[in-house]
Amino acid sequence: MSPQLKLIALDADDLAVISTHVQDARVQPADIIWRQAEKRLVVGMSRLDWEQTLAGETEPRRLVSALRFDRVLACKSRNIDLATPEAVLDLVGIEFHPQDGRDEEPGGSALLLFAQGGAIRLDVECLECQLTDLGADELGTGLGLEGEG
Repeated sequence: MSPQLKLIALDADDLAVISTHVQDARVQPADIIWRQAEKRLVVGMSRLDWEQTLAGETEPRRLVSALRFDRVLACKSRNIDLATPEAVLDLVGIEFHPQDGRDEEPGGSALLLFAQGGAIRLDVECLECQLTDLGADELGTGLGLEGEG
């Protein structure tokens, strides 16, 4: 088993690395937790272990992981049905767009993009993102994160 990841992103280049690791992750709306008072968004997911897959293992493995954004000023979603919390969304990737297109500014917007046309936009004071693996997804489907947070 490959070691569990714990990655931190403080700029767009760092976030591109995290985006690569969460490509094709499965996310359920019930596991998207917006804590407005804490300025934090946490997304539970079942992500592919890309390192293990690229190493030539025959059986793809999924890991339960948590993606956390801090210093979030606003959180908006599009085409994500919160009324169906057990639906499965396929995460395509994450992008960062600096405020007013100026790279020297720490603030901007992080976009989580989903295959079915869904998106989450986070307006952030500055980029602070962390991806942490929590263990193997033994079921391969359910995330089992309900009630946490």
